[in-house]
Amino acid sequence: MYDGRPHPLLAQIPLTVSPFISLPTATTLPYTYKTLPSTLPPSSTADSNGVEREKYVVSASGHAAHPDDIIQSCQALQAHLQKLQDDAKKALKEWEDDMEKQVLAEKRRVAPGWLDREEKILEPERKRASLVPSSQADHNQNIMDSQGDGLSNEAEAYNQSNAAGDELDRAFGGITLQ
Repeated sequence: MYDGRPHPLLAQIPLTVSPFISLPTATTLPYTYKTLPSTLPPSSTADSNGVEREKYVVSASGHAAHPDDIIQSCQALQAHLQKLQDDAKKALKEWEDDMEKQVLAEKRRVAPGWLDREEKILEPERKRASLVPSSQADHNQNIMDSQGDGLSNEAEAYNQSNAAGDELDRAFGGITLQ
């Protein structure tokens, strides 16, 4: 930057030679010194005739913009992000509805009619219709109000399994585990 010559503005100052005055030494300017422009830029606040405003906000990358342009860009970005968020929520809601429909269809496939009725108590079919008189064959009857017909069927099944176990004990009763 400094090449030994004075700055052109400093060279215009007249100097007088006097034995009583010592000559000034050259001023060294900092490396960040920039000359001022000869004219001032137009006002950045005046925009009465619709002329594009001066782009005086400069980023570190060198991109220049006017504050109104920056605000418009931010608002457009915010609207875009809101649209993306709404689309994502809509897609998620559709996916959840589809999954719910699939689960409901699978339940209806496994147990048709189960979800379509009000009563949810499963009741096995009876083998012998003669055990229950026709006067007690009311479909609204609660399972807890039954007379215990189910217990006698369970007791018969238990006795049959014990009978098979007794036969095995008789056949192999003499064998002990060691």
